[in-house]
Amino acid sequence: MNPNQMLWEKGDFTAIAALMRDAGEALVRSLDLKTPLRALDLGCGDGTTAVPLARTGADVVGIDIARNLVKAGNERAAAAGLMNLSFQEGDASNLEGVADRSFDLTLTVFGAMFAPRPFDVAKEMVRVTQPGGRIVMGNWIPNDPTSFVSQLLKISSAFAPQPPEGFISPMTWGVESHIVERFGQAGVPADRILLAKDTFWFRSPDRSPADVIGLFRQFYGPTMNAFEAAQKSGTEADLHDQLLELANAQNQDTAGGTSIPATFMRVTVAV
Repeated sequence: MNPNQMLWEKGDFTAIAALMRDAGEALVRSLDLKTPLRALDLGCGDGTTAVPLARTGADVVGIDIARNLVKAGNERAAAAGLMNLSFQEGDASNLEGVADRSFDLTLTVFGAMFAPRPFDVAKEMVRVTQPGGRIVMGNWIPNDPTSFVSQLLKISSAFAPQPPEGFISPMTWGVESHIVERFGQAGVPADRILLAKDTFWFRSPDRSPADVIGLFRQFYGPTMNAFEAAQKSGTEADLHDQLLELANAQNQDTAGGTSIPATFMRVTVAV
């Protein structure tokens, strides 16, 4: 099996996505979409942005490498009566079966950044997007102390096994020079790439930061791997304490729940 597929099918990201629904809806509103529109949500999970995209009236295809998330997304679409939304399995590094120039908008929010072969990812996103359309990416920023998930991944990686030779960190998608280089090789000049820092929120009024870290531990593939390795090395408690300290420090909810802002790099590409 594809190692990336194994990672994202290992847990159940729907449990994490439940913390992201409001932020996903806010991000879609900020796109100021005009329909009719055909949109691709790449690395879509169970529809954190694909569902609100479809509710604007756009025709939406969600593609994700994790089969359990594709199934969950199709169930969400059916339950919501969104006949203009469908989910299918696919690899952002190789969108086999997706025709050139299929979409007016290609959106990926913390999705395609985790696919291997980032130059292929950029090339594929440009290929399937209509000339005159746009690509919008949301990517975590490495070493940004206000980027909650990047800090969570940084802590986790210190406890996890060494990545295989040739591994390219997904966090490089949050670095301006890498973004410009990758889209440049896909034929997009730098002056058609707009970069801006934005904020995503993880919110739950009835879950504490400790509960949220528990969800990441139980359902988020990278964190699950870190805890498995830490358990073997006897450092499990240390990993848990560091993650909990991070969540408590960044939580802005004062009523027992969780409200954590997370800075990310918003990339807008004019194709």
